[in-house]
Amino acid sequence: MKKIIYILLMLPITIFSQDKISGMVMEANEANEHLPLFGANVYWLDTTVGTTSDFDGNFTIPYNASYKKLVVSYVGFKTDTITITKPQKVHVVLEAKSELGEVTVTSRKQATAKSYLKAANTFTVSSKELLKAACCNLSESFETNPSIDVNFADAVTGTRQIKMLGLTSPYLLIATENIPSIRGASQAFGLSFIPGTWVESIQITKGAGSVVTGFESIAGQINAELVKPSTDDKFYVNLYGASNTRLELNTHFNTKVSEKWDTGIYVHGNMHNEKHDVNDDGFLDMPLYNQINLMNRWQYTNQEKGLVSFVNFKFLNDEKQTGEVSFDPETDRGTTNAWGGEIDTKRYEVSAKFGYVNPEIPWQSIGVQTAYSSHEQDSYFGLNDYDIKQNSLYTTIIYSSIISDSRSKFKTGLSYTYDHYDEVVNTIDYGRNEADFGAFFEYAYDNLKNLNVTAGIRVDSHNLLGTFITPRVHARYTPWGKSALRASFGRGKRSASIFAENQNIFSTSRSINILNTDGNIYGLDPEIAWNYGVSFLQGFNLFNRKADITVDYYKTDFQNQVVVDYENPQEVNFYNLEGDSYANSFQAEFNYNAFEGFDMRLAYKYYDVQTQYGTEKLEKPLVPKNRFFANASYETAIKEGKTGHWKMDATFNWLGKQRFSSTASNPTAYQLGEYSPTIGTLNLQVTKVFSPKFEVYLGGENVTNVRQDNPILGADDPFGSNFDTTLVYGPIYGSNYYAGLRFKIQ
Repeated sequence: MKKIIYILLMLPITIFSQDKISGMVMEANEANEHLPLFGANVYWLDTTVGTTSDFDGNFTIPYNASYKKLVVSYVGFKTDTITITKPQKVHVVLEAKSELGEVTVTSRKQATAKSYLKAANTFTVSSKELLKAACCNLSESFETNPSIDVNFADAVTGTRQIKMLGLTSPYLLIATENIPSIRGASQAFGLSFIPGTWVESIQITKGAGSVVTGFESIAGQINAELVKPSTDDKFYVNLYGASNTRLELNTHFNTKVSEKWDTGIYVHGNMHNEKHDVNDDGFLDMPLYNQINLMNRWQYTNQEKGLVSFVNFKFLNDEKQTGEVSFDPETDRGTTNAWGGEIDTKRYEVSAKFGYVNPEIPWQSIGVQTAYSSHEQDSYFGLNDYDIKQNSLYTTIIYSSIISDSRSKFKTGLSYTYDHYDEVVNTIDYGRNEADFGAFFEYAYDNLKNLNVTAGIRVDSHNLLGTFITPRVHARYTPWGKSALRASFGRGKRSASIFAENQNIFSTSRSINILNTDGNIYGLDPEIAWNYGVSFLQGFNLFNRKADITVDYYKTDFQNQVVVDYENPQEVNFYNLEGDSYANSFQAEFNYNAFEGFDMRLAYKYYDVQTQYGTEKLEKPLVPKNRFFANASYETAIKEGKTGHWKMDATFNWLGKQRFSSTASNPTAYQLGEYSPTIGTLNLQVTKVFSPKFEVYLGGENVTNVRQDNPILGADDPFGSNFDTTLVYGPIYGSNYYAGLRFKIQ
């Protein structure tokens, strides 16, 4: 182990000079404001020495007396060449090419930014996009994003489940600042444990992700970057209230402790304590709950020495009550007086990140990340008890440098993950330990013009999954201006936490059966899948306004899958795949700046997701084959001498029919059709910005008041053999209206 780390730290590097040129690359918008340009190429003419600008447009490049001409280029902009005679700071403003308009600029100015330069199909959702909806937590942050599907997992717990490429969230690697965070025990409710105001941006990668972050990703990766104490507002408050009596408060307190230390305290609280039964089925349309969520974040920055580090402390207490309106936990738990349940979760987290970038050799860096979490959930659903406790340790070390010149970069490192599970289903103990040691290497080539490729491989030794190799490749080619053609493939492997990931099974009368006994995880084998994808992004001008279109197709092919079989309405069966299981996803998306301040986004998505259930291959239940999405946003211009303006957003979602798992063997009164009806929902929000410090917002979710009829099967007899809350395809509560305010001191 020591030898490996020593080799990583001592990998050879090329040192060109102790002198350097630093500066910023910018572009000018219509208001002639200079905005940072991320990913611009900066290199010395007739040399192989180069770099790229960071998210804030900053760059640093080595210099010696033989270098005379500094070239700065970016797709869609005119290349600029600057004469340099001595070490100095350089500020470069690039002009957009007239024949290309400003499409690239538009994609970055939009609330969701798509890159023309990255090898992976990654797009960034900024805080501006998050503010288009109430966005109270991360699970509610994707309502305005066509790539992510959001629906309720069942009719009683209020859990929102996300899907991408036709697959549910367990097949995504969900990380917080590149540290895997929503996994294992936190899969069902973990997205609701990250408040929206804590999120600075979200990076979404379709298809196989990077080997640097692990081997578990199959359909894609979602990474949430949190706000930084050094750049966040000194004081921030967001107060929210809704017609369903949900209340929420978010406050941020940030202060500069010293020249190099900043700290922030973040407080989130939400509550819903009023019972609602709009559809008169005797059950709560949404659970009663109280949550308190705290984070203390420390940031150390030493630019002279190239050091930056973050230390986070988090605490969460979340309490939910579900079930019949008449249910009283004090008298009805464990009885058949009334059906109900409680879900109490406590979670502690400590994480640290340390990064070093050599000030003299900016392409050389080393990073260390480590995190510990304790997640404890005590719960019961009717007569089913489910308790799980997970203690997790994650640590990784990453070394980055170049090979010969800046066109060839690499990352390499080691990772270690340990998970201890105490898990009890009714009276059966399913405790286990998982430990993994991995090594990875990722190579990235960029010819600084029209081609870049990222290829990675990692080797892992896992106590339950064995020793295995994970390869992943992403490539991007620009055939002509304002375009990006991408392709990717990769392998993913994971252990399925079948109960934590499918907690809705406990809110049914189904018997639970595991049909395999020879595997290492619940008697089951690990899940293994290959993902393949192609994507094309094209920017253009339409009626002299900026637009772009994206078309992508992805296929996930399972070598083995833990099948969750609901086809017998009296049972839920878990077993290893015997046959085919795949998910095909096609999406076409169009973005258009129709006129000044008005942006629209249209998308169509088609899914073909099928799995072998016993002897029959069927469509995966509750996955619509067709989906249409539309979002429109308008922001009024800020008048000269004033700061107030308006923002308006509307999002429409249409879902095609969805297959129900079979209910054919139920009595006629408890049978459903083969498919659900189609549904369409509309969300609206209006924000009045009074000043950079204060704004208020008013919105409505599902303003057309669409509701699923009878979302709970057998609600009249919850302890009978036909009770099932998992057959949810649409909204349960109906319309919900909300209002709130945001105040900040910068």
